Amino acid sequence: MFPCTPEGKSSDSVNVLPISSSMKDEQCTICLSEFEEKKTLEICGHSFCTSCIEEAFKHNKKCPVCSYVYGVIIGDQPEGTISFTLFSQPLPGYPSCKTICIKYSFPQGIQGKEHPNPGKPYQGTTRHAYLPDNKDGNKVLRLLQKAFEQKLTFTIGRSSTTGAEGVITWNDIHHKTNMNGGPSAYGYPDPTYLKRVQEELASKGIVE
Repeated sequence: MFPCTPEGKSSDSVNVLPISSSMKDEQCTICLSEFEEKKTLEICGHSFCTSCIEEAFKHNKKCPVCSYVYGVIIGDQPEGTISFTLFSQPLPGYPSCKTICIKYSFPQGIQGKEHPNPGKPYQGTTRHAYLPDNKDGNKVLRLLQKAFEQKLTFTIGRSSTTGAEGVITWNDIHHKTNMNGGPSAYGYPDPTYLKRVQEELASKGIVE
């Protein structure tokens, strides 16, 4: 941020001319140079050099400006299964609902070329998560199933809790792994959780 001077007074600093909107419109926001073979994305309308956006899409199929997702994103989650059951015990904040218990199961295996250490083994694991059995909870359940099918829910990397390397970890889609304890314990009550997790899923292209 440039320093301001009181109106009517001079400053020794060099004047910086703002970039006009027309100049910005002729510049690729990835390489910050004039367009070479300009390509405009069909839905959001943002433009880039063809080579820049093609390279960007190899790593992440999102518009670098607005994050609109193009195509289906497939993650590097190892092979596993998802299932769910219903509990009669309600979650805090949802006294009239049953509870959906999601179960994620992964056998042990060998890391593939898409993982940090190809050829090395990783341990299996089982994880549980909880949702209220109401309209919004069931919608989130369907979205989480879709995310799992696209291999986005887990990855192999460094555990944020134990520091262990080469283990199955959550991959930026927040789950409620406890029924109680509130947000600090990854539990309920948390009145905005169902909305937040839908926003996280939408950022990965997971919508109904």
